[in-house]
Amino acid sequence: MTMNKRDLIIQLAETLDMQQGDVAKIVDTAFAAIADSLAEGKRWEFRHFGVFEVKTRLPRKGRNPRTGEAATVPKRKVVAFRPGKRMRERISNGAAHTAESPSNGPSRATALSSSLSRDSETTSPAKETTRM
Repeated sequence: MTMNKRDLIIQLAETLDMQQGDVAKIVDTAFAAIADSLAEGKRWEFRHFGVFEVKTRLPRKGRNPRTGEAATVPKRKVVAFRPGKRMRERISNGAAHTAESPSNGPSRATALSSSLSRDSETTSPAKETTRM
């Protein structure tokens, strides 16, 4: 099953008990901030989730698939994602994450808000990184 942005908004609105319109604004703003930062060459690190960064692919020799004629593929920038350790473990174990019940611990909303208040945006002199 493929999940799209609309599905994410609906799921977050239900989990956080918020209006879908408000959640949509938050999601759009977050995605725009990430895209703008990546366009500037910055790196985004989401603790325990993964890292988004821009990598440069060097020029290479290729072929036109229709004619078989040799062609040079120019250098270009691409966005790469490297999953974090917990993400890799969850995927390897096939465990779906569900919101914890009050008897099992804090809700996802509480965990998210405490995680966001703990982690802050940081930069390093060599490569600028935004962490969450």
